[in-house]
This record gives sequence, C-alpha cells and structure tokens, in this order.
Amino acid sequence: MWELRARKRIRLKDYDYSQAGRYFVTICVKDRHALLGKVDVGEHIVLPQLSEIGDIVDTSIKNIGGIYNSVVVDKYFIMPNHVHFILIIKSDGGSTMCSPTISRIIKQCKEYVTKRLGYSIWQTSFHDHIIRDESEYQRIWQYIDKNPEKWQEDCYFVKRSI
Repeated sequence: MWELRARKRIRLKDYDYSQAGRYFVTICVKDRHALLGKVDVGEHIVLPQLSEIGDIVDTSIKNIGGIYNSVVVDKYFIMPNHVHFILIIKSDGGSTMCSPTISRIIKQCKEYVTKRLGYSIWQTSFHDHIIRDESEYQRIWQYIDKNPEKWQEDCYFVKRSI
C-alpha cells in the first residue's frame, strides 16, 4: 500500500505570522511558466512589461492595503513567473485576533487572480522570510530592486513561456 508523503513544513513552528513585523514573500507561477509578462533590460534601464495576467496580479497586490488596514505592501516587483514583495504588518494596538496572517494575505491575493481568470496559475504555497533587522531589510530591498536586472541569472528563470 502506498503512503502519502507528509508535506514539508515551511513555516516557523509556533511563530505568530499575524504579529507586527516585516516579511519578504515570494509567490510563484505553477511550473515557472512566464505568464506575468517579461523584463527587458536595456542600458541601465529595466522595463517591466506586464501581460494581462500580470496586470491582474498587480491589481491584486495593490488591493492588499485596502483590504487589510494594518498591512502595507512596502516594495514589490512582478517578474515573469514570480512576484517578490515586502509586507509590513503594523501594530494597531489591538488584538492580534483581528490581524491577518501572512498566509491569509497571500491566499486572498492568489484567490483574486484565480477568480478573475477562472483558473489558478499559482504554485502551491509561497516562500516567506521574517525580516529581523534593518540591515536585512536593506539587503532584501536591494535584492528586489536589482532582481529584474539579473533576471537571466535568477533561480526562477526558465526560457520557456506560454
């Protein structure tokens, strides 16, 4: 008899992902298909060209702050097959019972795109990193800022597209 493999736990055990803080998040398109657009790098100029799907993803990200008052999308960039962003959950002085978790925010963002398209383009789950100090924040900010220029060297780069 076959046993199902237990899914690898990728979140920190016992960490409250609704607490105030800064989080680096990456969500990926299923099978790394370049559905969100393309990145053209000219002489020191990066020109993101979003597809129609990329525009929907952009709207979804921009909606986050309006849906969750205690959440700010501090920085983001939509790459051809993934999205990087920094989310800030602000302390509102109230109970964390009302604060959204990172998982809830990402689920809502993905669901918006899925409902608009009528099908899901997303890989299961997402990658996250808790930003612990200012130097880490600056390093991640620079990574997101410079990532488009290094697209062909990116670990998510795949030449094929649909």
